[in-house]
Amino acid sequence: MILGIDISTSITGYCILDAEGEIIRADAWDTRNKNKFANVYEKARFINEGLCEIKAQFPIEKIFIEKPFMFFGSGGSSAKTMASLQKFNGIVSWMCYEIFNKTPKHITAQQARKLNEMSLVRGKDTKKQIIKWLLDKEPSFTVELTPKGNPKPKYYDIADAIIVAKAGLIELSATQE
Repeated sequence: MILGIDISTSITGYCILDAEGEIIRADAWDTRNKNKFANVYEKARFINEGLCEIKAQFPIEKIFIEKPFMFFGSGGSSAKTMASLQKFNGIVSWMCYEIFNKTPKHITAQQARKLNEMSLVRGKDTKKQIIKWLLDKEPSFTVELTPKGNPKPKYYDIADAIIVAKAGLIELSATQE
């Protein structure tokens, strides 16, 4: 089984795939509540508990993690936000290594989309395009909507985790041929 993870300090999505690429579980850990999580270490502890639960239930063979974004764009994240994301990605990556005794492979969002043969339209909301692509291609993927008709926030992270997991499976299949 493959574990794909999209790490964020606010919501971390994950996906477990079987060897045929079927989604066994796809969900997210929501760490946005400042009253519940005083710092990044408490958020990490919460995710650690979730990873331990996954290990107890599923024989994970490979782990793929989306690399955090590495450069600035107009209207993008600040250096402080990017540094926090890098730190948190490192913490969760290390936890995966420790819990599963496997070295996670990091893959960029662009690599993951390319491996999944996704073509996105520049200038349009990338996150919404990914959700639509998955809804069209993946029958088991469903999305809960807000009262305004938008996907609830966690579904963007779940979608990214699915894309990363499926890209990892594609990459593994290519190296075994």
